[in-house]
Amino acid sequence: MKNLRAMFNDKRFLKLVYSLAVPVALQNLLASVLNTLDTTMISSLGDYAISAVGLANQIFFFMTLICFGIATGTSAMIAQFYGKEDYQGVRRSHGMALILAVIVSSVFTVLALLIPEQLMKIFTQDPNVIPYGVTYLRVVSFSYILTAVNFIYSVSMRSIGNAKTPLVASTIAFFGNAFFNYVFIFGKLGFPAMGVAGGALGTIFARILEFAVLYIALKKHRGPLTGKIKDFVTFDSHFKKMYIMTAGPVIINETFWSLGQIVYQIAYAKLGTRSVTALQIGMTVQNIFFVLARGLAGACTVIVGNYIGAGDEEKAYKYGTWLLQLSALTGVILGALMIIFRDTFFVMFPNITAESKAIASNLFIAMGLILFVKTHNSTLVVGIFRGGGDTRYSMLLEMSCVWLIGVPMSFLGSVAFKLPLHFVYLMACCEEVAKACIGLPRVISKKWIKNLTD
Repeated sequence: MKNLRAMFNDKRFLKLVYSLAVPVALQNLLASVLNTLDTTMISSLGDYAISAVGLANQIFFFMTLICFGIATGTSAMIAQFYGKEDYQGVRRSHGMALILAVIVSSVFTVLALLIPEQLMKIFTQDPNVIPYGVTYLRVVSFSYILTAVNFIYSVSMRSIGNAKTPLVASTIAFFGNAFFNYVFIFGKLGFPAMGVAGGALGTIFARILEFAVLYIALKKHRGPLTGKIKDFVTFDSHFKKMYIMTAGPVIINETFWSLGQIVYQIAYAKLGTRSVTALQIGMTVQNIFFVLARGLAGACTVIVGNYIGAGDEEKAYKYGTWLLQLSALTGVILGALMIIFRDTFFVMFPNITAESKAIASNLFIAMGLILFVKTHNSTLVVGIFRGGGDTRYSMLLEMSCVWLIGVPMSFLGSVAFKLPLHFVYLMACCEEVAKACIGLPRVISKKWIKNLTD
């Protein structure tokens, strides 16, 4: 209680959180609302279509999480270089992230174009679902590279304190995507109704809009992220070593963490198409409730990194732990709201079967109960450990919890015990509880504070 009072009385802290967390939260809210809108539009095509798009997007999810690892691993470096006013370090870090993200997204683009059916069969053998997924993948794959580039630029901008430009770009992309989806999915303004392919085409146009806004903003307001090409692609041996040691564990972490999430999807898919449909609805709604947590985690990365880079480690520790407490408190409140209003969410999904709705309703209760642990861990791993430069520890923590606890528990629930979806979900979330219990002593020890600019 004393810490909470001190936190809310610290005007400097509140100003930092407001300026960084709110734009990030709003940007994530737009993405989540757009995802909800996509899901709602696709749901009008039936359970098979919504299941197919949800499963097909696991490929996109895998790619974006690897890019998220590249971005957040790099953002810790950018934040600290920016705090030290080493702008060449900022440019080199950003350039390395862009190169890696383009390589990764190119690989996923080729795979989705060449072997979409094989990718869908990883998740389901349902002959009614696979054709929808194949159609969707072949079109949406053309958005992957631009998505990766936009993501890196957005995270890099936030790392130097510019959270408004990515928000504006996301807002424009949001309205563009909603418009294009409506036109292409349902066949408006003279266009034929394209179904799931229309949703994929809308995504491509939205990413083009987002890139255009970011590019224009960079050209208009020159700063640490602008310069000559050689400023972004010249890496000496010291920088390469530092990048590998700092960002490398995060990239590995996100790769194997996202693989774990895909394996969870395989476990959930064992419960049947209705459960997969319910899960897509549940995850769509949960993402909306989770946006503030992502904002707090993103703010924590920048705040902690900036203060460590500036040499004020005590302030980095104090603000980091405050944000950790604030994240958990936020999760408690939002989790309660999710449970209370769970049945109202189905207004957005009128064409889903009664069976899928019943499964999803129980899932919302499970999600609401565990949400505070997830919001806490988001700031713990992304905000504190990565922002503080302790990326190797966060890698070991997340990978061990997912693969040694979460994955076995999910298959135990779905395959061995054949439990309902909400129980399997809670069993998988045992890894979140373990992560919090193991990670907190590390926070208190302050061993996570590592100055990368020395």
